[in-house]
Amino acid sequence: MIHEIRLQTKSRDEMLDITAQVEGILVQENVQDGLIVVYSPHTTAGITINENADPDVQKDILRRLEEIYPRDNANDRHIEGNSAAHLKASTVGASQSVIIHEGTLLLGRWQGIYFCEFDGPRMRSCFVKIISG
Repeated sequence: MIHEIRLQTKSRDEMLDITAQVEGILVQENVQDGLIVVYSPHTTAGITINENADPDVQKDILRRLEEIYPRDNANDRHIEGNSAAHLKASTVGASQSVIIHEGTLLLGRWQGIYFCEFDGPRMRSCFVKIISG
């Protein structure tokens, strides 16, 4: 079964902690061992795993991505003007996989799963698939 997490982003660039939603799906499915995959079907958004203890980490990630891929670049040819968002999404990646062990996600002590918006605000979705075994 594939589960959908629907999100309303509020900013052009932001990171939304979706760990609790993913854990909720795991509890609902009651899988003890396997793999969980979280996937973004968007070309201007991604999924990452990173620190969830200090919100400054997310701010720093977004700031540094903006430094590398500034929104406005006179050489960009994409007519929609969101080439930077496409580059950020490609850098972050479209999915992450996490091991399920004894009914819990094997995330590190400070890790969380984030939906990364680079072209918001928008209504977005990400999909979660559990592979048991």
